[in-house]
Amino acid sequence: MSEKVQVVCNNNGPLRVIGDFEIKDAAGAAFGLAGRTVISLCRCGHSENKPFCDGSHARVGFQSSVEARELPPPAPKP
Repeated sequence: MSEKVQVVCNNNGPLRVIGDFEIKDAAGAAFGLAGRTVISLCRCGHSENKPFCDGSHARVGFQSSVEARELPPPAPKP
């Protein structure tokens, strides 16, 4: 069994994805990741290389701290 993919929410920065994963666009086409097993995804909305982080969060002063918590159960489907 393979390891679970990890997504790390960095305070004031990007989402860091670690593991064996694939990233697709809205049409279902996969991004060519050149064998990467670690990637950072933009959370601030200012990257010129979306969905990937280019460090813009530091330049624009993006602030968002994240702490793990329990989510409520999903709402039942009608």
